[in-house]
Amino acid sequence: MIADKELPQIDIPENWIVGTDITKELLSMYANYPVRLKCEIFAFIADGEVDVLVNTNRYQIRANEFATLLPGSIFQINEVKGNIQIYFLGFSSQFVNGTGRSRSLIDTMLFTLGRPIISLKPVGVRIIAGFMNLLIDIFEHSSDAIKEGLAVNAFEDIHKGISLLYKDKGDEKVSFTKGEQICRMFSQLVIQHYSHTRNVTWYAQQLQITHAHLCTVVKQVSGRTCIDIISSMVIMDAKSQLKSTNLSIQAISDSLHFANMSFFGKYFKRYVGMSPLEYRNNG
Repeated sequence: MIADKELPQIDIPENWIVGTDITKELLSMYANYPVRLKCEIFAFIADGEVDVLVNTNRYQIRANEFATLLPGSIFQINEVKGNIQIYFLGFSSQFVNGTGRSRSLIDTMLFTLGRPIISLKPVGVRIIAGFMNLLIDIFEHSSDAIKEGLAVNAFEDIHKGISLLYKDKGDEKVSFTKGEQICRMFSQLVIQHYSHTRNVTWYAQQLQITHAHLCTVVKQVSGRTCIDIISSMVIMDAKSQLKSTNLSIQAISDSLHFANMSFFGKYFKRYVGMSPLEYRNNG
């Protein structure tokens, strides 16, 4: 049983890592309950299929598709099929949060948030596979000092590549209105901060817009209210803790920053239709 007060978190112990050694057994470690990414991960599926939940949305990632998982993303493996082969490139939370890297991260977020999976054209497959293999070769045959020096270049190159891949999708819109940008920025903030605040005004302040404008824009763009988006993340986290940990309901309430257990219970029941204890025992 998990003893943490929040979702299990995944990070990378060094600035960056690249490879292909992802097996079905490794992926199965993240099945049945969600985990939160502190790091940023890019994955190219060369073979096989992965059924995955990313921020409450379900995707089937198949061969020749590319996935971008931003820091703060919550994901859960549902099923792995076939002879899985995955190229992956990851950057630690400490590295991602370093000086000068926020612009690249925001640009990538605007393209990928809400659509983290992209199908690659044949030329895209060749470029990504070639890029990943080059990085793997460098990573495996370079000193630690050289690898550290290359981290910034690898980070900038993959983010620029993501933008090019999405721009190359002629059947999809790749330019965003101001409203779409606000909605995507709001969604990313929620992913990062829902466990600490459910106050829509706080999110509006971070985006430097009014509460009313944020609510209007999010509803127009997504068809959902700000409260819907925030509550979906809170409830997913609460469900995970109730089912995958032995924490008390009080501890779970505290981890999600509810004023008290009674308020948490009412909030949970409003969205789930049963109390936290009923969900833990019977849900």
